[in-house]
Amino acid sequence: MQVRQRVSWLEMKTFFHLDMDAFFVSVEELFDPALKGKPVVVGGRPNERGVVSAASYAARRFGVHSAMPLRTAHKLCPQAIFVDGHMERYQEYSHKVHDVLCGFTPLVEMASIDEAYLDITGTQRLYGPPLRAAHLLHERISAATKLNCSIGIAASRLVAKICSDQAKPNGVLWVIPGREAAFLAPLDVRRIPGVGKVSEKNLNSLGIRKVGDLAKFDEAFLEQHFGKLGLALAGKAQGLDAGGWFDTEIGAEEGPKSISHEHTFSEDTADLAQIEATLAKLSEMVGRRLREHGLSARTIQLKLRYTDFSTITRAHSVARPTSLDTELFEEIRALFHRNWKKGSTVRLLGVHASGWSEEQAQLDLLDDHTHERWQRALAAADHMRDRFGESAVSLAASLRGKFRERTHENPVGLPGKKK
Repeated sequence: MQVRQRVSWLEMKTFFHLDMDAFFVSVEELFDPALKGKPVVVGGRPNERGVVSAASYAARRFGVHSAMPLRTAHKLCPQAIFVDGHMERYQEYSHKVHDVLCGFTPLVEMASIDEAYLDITGTQRLYGPPLRAAHLLHERISAATKLNCSIGIAASRLVAKICSDQAKPNGVLWVIPGREAAFLAPLDVRRIPGVGKVSEKNLNSLGIRKVGDLAKFDEAFLEQHFGKLGLALAGKAQGLDAGGWFDTEIGAEEGPKSISHEHTFSEDTADLAQIEATLAKLSEMVGRRLREHGLSARTIQLKLRYTDFSTITRAHSVARPTSLDTELFEEIRALFHRNWKKGSTVRLLGVHASGWSEEQAQLDLLDDHTHERWQRALAAADHMRDRFGESAVSLAASLRGKFRERTHENPVGLPGKKK
C-alpha cells in the first residue's frame, strides 16, 4: 500500500501555492515591531473613504477584512491601529520572495504581490517528498525575509491554493493524489477560486452550499444554469484546474484583459481643475501599466460617479492604439466634458483601457514625430520610476491631482513580469 501511494505522487504533477501571511501587515511590523500582536489595519486613516488593504489576524477577529470601507473597520474595531500603505516596502519584500522561489524551481508564477504558484514536479531527488520540500522552502522564505508564509501542496493548482488558505497561518498542507474530491467536499462553495458573492448566491438557490453538493451535478446541468462557468465549476468540484487562471501553464504570459484605476475623493468636488488633474493622474497610472505589459489600448473608458452614487460609464475607440499618458488623458478629458453635468459634484473617477492591438494607424508625419517623442520621454520617465518610485516623475497636468494610490495586490513592478 505504501509503495502504491508513493508511486502515485511521483507520477503526478506536484504544485505548490505559497501565500505570505498577512503580508502588508507583516512587512509593517518589520519596520515597527510595536505593531506585533495588535489589531492593525493597512490602507489609510479611519476617517477616510478608502478601503482596507490588509488587516492583522488580531483585527480580523473583530470582523475586519480587506476591501471593507475604512470607516466600517473603525466601527468594528475602534482600538485598531490604522496605517498608510507603503507600496515600495511591499515590492521590495515581494522581490525577495521571488528570488527565493526562483532559486528553488525555475517554474514560478507570481499570482499577486504576495502569492505564487510553483511547479516542483520531478524535484524529489533534490528536495525529497513534497512535504519535506515545502518545509525546506518555508525555512528559506523565513530566513530571507523574516516573514511567515503558508504553503499548499496538490496535484492541481486549484487544490494547492485552497490548501494554503486552510494551512494559515504559517502552515503547510498536502492533499495526496486521489484525495482531492474528499478534501473539497465539506468546504463551502465560496472556497472555490472564482466563486464570488453573486455566484455563491446563485449556487445556494439550487441547494448547492458545499463543494460536495456541487460535485453531485453533471456538466450538462451546470452548463445549462451557469454557462462556461458551470463547466469550469464541474471540474473544480473534482479538484481539477479548470477555467480562468488555471487555463494556462505556469509561466505562460497571458496578460490582463483590461487595465483600470479609480479614485474616490475624500470630499466630493465640482472643482474642474481638481477633476482634470485627477483624470491626468489616473491616465498616467493606466499608461504606466500598459507600457509595463507592452500593450496598447484601442478602447478608453471613463467611469464617473456623482454624490448621489449615480454612476455612468462612457467608452471611445481611438484611431490609433496607445499607451501614452498624454493621449489617454486627451481622450478621457474629452469623454468627461461630453458627459459631466456641469456644476455637479463628483465622488469617484475611473479610467479604463482595453481592446489590445498591435496595429498602427497611419497618421501624418507631424503626429508621428510627436508620438515618437512622447514614447521616448515616457520610457525615460518609467526608468526613473523604476529606480526612484512611482512619484518620481509626473505630468504637469496631474500635479494637483496627486493622491495616495490604494495599496493593492497587483501594483506596477511585480517581480517575474516580462519587460
